[in-house]
Amino acid sequence: MSGVYVELHAHSYYSLLDGVPSPEDLVQRAAEVDMPALALTDHDALYGAPRFDRAARQAGIKPIFGTEITLVNGGGHLSLLAENDTGYANLCRLITLARRDQQKGFAALPWRLLANHHDGLIALSGCRRSEIARALLDRNPTKAQHAAERFASIFGRGNFFLEMQSHYERGDRRLNTGLAELGQRLKIPLVATGNVHYLDPDDAPLHDVLTCIRHRVSLTQANGLLRSNSEYGFRSPRDVAALYAEWPDALRATLDIAERCHARLPLGPQSLPTLPTPGGTPPIVYLRQLCQIALNQHGDLRRPRAEYQAALDHELRIIEEQGLTDYFLIVHDLVRFARSQNILCQGRGSAANSLVAYLLGITPIDPLSIGLVFERFLSAERATAPDIDIDFVAGTARETVIQHLYQKYGHDHTAMACTVVTFGAKQAVRDVGMALGFSTETIDRVSDSLDVQSSADLSASSSLRSTFGAQLDAPRWQQWLTLASTLQGYPRHLGIHSGGFVISGSPLIDQIPVEPATMMERFVTQWDKDALEMVGWVKLDVLGLRMLAAISDACDLIEQQTGQRPDLNALRFDDKRVFDMICRGETVAVFQVESRAQASLIPRFQPRSFADLTVEIALIRPGPVQANMVQPYLRRRSGEERVTYLHPLLKPALEETHGVILFQEQVLKVARDLAGFTPGEGELLRRALSYKHADQQIELFREKFIVGAQSKGVTKKIAELAFNQLKAFGGYSFSKAHSAAFAVITYWSAWLRCYHPIAFFVGILRHQPMGFYPKHVVISDAQRVSVKFLPVDLRYSQSEVSVEGQAIRLSLSDVHGFGPEQIEIIEAERQRGPFRSLNDVVKRTSLDRPHVEALVLSGALDYLGERRQLLWDIAEAFRLAKRPRELKLISPDERAKLPRMDDTTRLSTTFAFTGTSLDGHLTELRRDAFTKAGATSINELGRLKHGQTVKIGGLIVARQHPPTAKGFAFLAMEDPGGMVNVVLSPDVYAASREALHGAFVLIEGVVQKDHGAINVIATTVNSL
Repeated sequence: MSGVYVELHAHSYYSLLDGVPSPEDLVQRAAEVDMPALALTDHDALYGAPRFDRAARQAGIKPIFGTEITLVNGGGHLSLLAENDTGYANLCRLITLARRDQQKGFAALPWRLLANHHDGLIALSGCRRSEIARALLDRNPTKAQHAAERFASIFGRGNFFLEMQSHYERGDRRLNTGLAELGQRLKIPLVATGNVHYLDPDDAPLHDVLTCIRHRVSLTQANGLLRSNSEYGFRSPRDVAALYAEWPDALRATLDIAERCHARLPLGPQSLPTLPTPGGTPPIVYLRQLCQIALNQHGDLRRPRAEYQAALDHELRIIEEQGLTDYFLIVHDLVRFARSQNILCQGRGSAANSLVAYLLGITPIDPLSIGLVFERFLSAERATAPDIDIDFVAGTARETVIQHLYQKYGHDHTAMACTVVTFGAKQAVRDVGMALGFSTETIDRVSDSLDVQSSADLSASSSLRSTFGAQLDAPRWQQWLTLASTLQGYPRHLGIHSGGFVISGSPLIDQIPVEPATMMERFVTQWDKDALEMVGWVKLDVLGLRMLAAISDACDLIEQQTGQRPDLNALRFDDKRVFDMICRGETVAVFQVESRAQASLIPRFQPRSFADLTVEIALIRPGPVQANMVQPYLRRRSGEERVTYLHPLLKPALEETHGVILFQEQVLKVARDLAGFTPGEGELLRRALSYKHADQQIELFREKFIVGAQSKGVTKKIAELAFNQLKAFGGYSFSKAHSAAFAVITYWSAWLRCYHPIAFFVGILRHQPMGFYPKHVVISDAQRVSVKFLPVDLRYSQSEVSVEGQAIRLSLSDVHGFGPEQIEIIEAERQRGPFRSLNDVVKRTSLDRPHVEALVLSGALDYLGERRQLLWDIAEAFRLAKRPRELKLISPDERAKLPRMDDTTRLSTTFAFTGTSLDGHLTELRRDAFTKAGATSINELGRLKHGQTVKIGGLIVARQHPPTAKGFAFLAMEDPGGMVNVVLSPDVYAASREALHGAFVLIEGVVQKDHGAINVIATTVNSL
């Protein structure tokens, strides 16, 4: 290999909180200084390997995969490089073994395991923290020699090198001389490395801060933890050559090692387990049989059968070519298992574009009937593998599915994908503030005042400026904000994906390192979903959806009460009563259409079909809102604006959305119909449009688009206008397949609310928190549609919300502080007999005093007496519980006689200890103040005129300050009459931040009426 020097020891920011540059930054610097190769050696990890590989190959640089492994018992660090694919597999195994049985985030590899997994690895002796370096620095050459001989015997003398580094640290010269002498004595070659932790000296302060964050200390407390200088940057080959002029062999060794290393990442799709098939039928044949049988059994196809057959043949051909036959069979098997256990599940996302997924029962959407495009999910042109997302009933049912995967495929072949948790604004501010020594109080105030999500936007935070003013301009504060803003997107620690499973036919740890997650019996791959996608690996998302759990519980209750279980799959999505209910705005707790944004949309939108629900769900998404698609669509839908198309060829693709590009699938159709793109090419265009930094790639598509359109008789001007529309809106569009899959659950939940409201609300309340609103709002809304509730009562309440007659009984778990342990005690004692007195409760349950007080204040013991009196009697009840039986009891006449708790206090204490109150709305607590202020009831707003000034008072039940809303904030306010949206401009929001921390507010503003939707545009906000 030509050149002077190759860096073989470099850390990216995937050496969590110990590296500054991204893998791409390292590659870019290597390219700038003409290095032909580069090694990435993050601590005990290959987190950044896929990004490093992609960047290196794009830059024409040879990627070398390695790690700086941590050894147990003071063994220090050892640098390992994968020479070949065997070495790469051993690298993965050693990292996995070093992480196993360790606390999350730590690694320690036993020495003996090196001997078992050394093939294909080149070992470098490591940094100053290595055993050999420390022995030489401690003037113990004998110990250093023993360690060196041990490594050389494990790896072989041609595969072990003594690692020289020079950072102008005290002892560097003596250390390197000692290494040279040791190498000469033992015939072990030298190699020079830079132990790179950042690119330039200017990055050293940020590295110091990261080090403090890692150790949870401030800079003033970091004695001995920080590096003594800023010499751990990325040096050019010329600078390194000058440093090691005395040891030219150490420089040549870097080139020789780089020449030897040719390990590759395991590209996907990975080998998958092959499931047994009837009679040993080849998997693709069996997959076709399953699909063909399902297709033949469908009697209500919406398109000609020949179209379905052609689509099926096309999809199966692509699936086979992409090596995904086993993947589809595995997913089908999992769904079949779940349904055999009566576990409600449903696929969603782009997989709903697939007819195969529909025929296998994975997704509920017939893609041909609603014009979906298979290539949005999978195509010959698409380099990345697809994922199939499946929602399962959240909770124990999902855990049953997860354990089935582990048992069926084995822990050696199954792990969950990790998530790399990165710094956002709040976390960066808090961690950097701690490192710089700011007080906890100041850090809390700054964090609480932030109105931005990204730390890169800290300088633009208006709320930060309004709260702290000129104080922000002080040098120390500027340093704080500057360092915090730099951390945007930096990895902080590893998390676990919400449901992503990686399954492999061959042992997983030979291909990707695996490490323990925080959850017991959970292991995660060191690659997150983006990294897995880069290398073409497929994963299966086993997701838990609370709404499915609520729906499942509701169906269980209906079956218990009626003997018949609702067949949700038989619903036709055309029930007038259901759509009437939605159009009246009775959508609290209805999946996807309960938010205040949806509440504002529904009066104007008036959905009347499944297609309408699909559009409605897609409209209220950040992309369509940010791209200003919503209002043009609504104006055209209502006839206020004429529907036009740039060219007649666009009408088939855009007619369903009145000429507005709303769905991702429409991008593919426009490119196909107007410019002759294949659907796969259209998907590549859509993906490019969704990337922030793909301008060059988009321009290549532009040229192809315009040429293709002209070949179909479209003028260049029209073609350019059409492409500009795609560029403006295509990147913000939403997946129609995803929206349609969600629309199924929307309709199911709406149907249950309409026809079985008691069962529906029981299901919803059993799975709180869920959705947009807290529990008390859900209960208030249910009461408004005549659902009756019964309070918590120690005699009748169960562990979960239950049905009692024609009413819903609140549960023991609704009582503040009550968990499974306390509820189990109560239920066991209740089986022995009812609780007849407070003394009986205290003595038989042995609950501690706070739990007994919670029972009293929640109203659960109201049948035993008045609350205030019971509170007074608690102390005596606990004394009696400990008193021998023969001692005299206090006469009832000796008890203090207390006045009854007034209604207002009862209401507030019930809410405080159950999260709701059935005796009245919380605004009753401030009724006099609202009346005195002249507040108008929310249900009276409909009588006011558009633009009329108004005062309203109520309870804030939801707050939103979306980053896409240009500084606007939104409240949902409730009083006994209902809810209303309140819109706060950036100025009003900034002036009202303190008032908005309270529960009750009085708002002055202007009534806004828009096609039946009513909002209040706030001008002032006052706390009560």
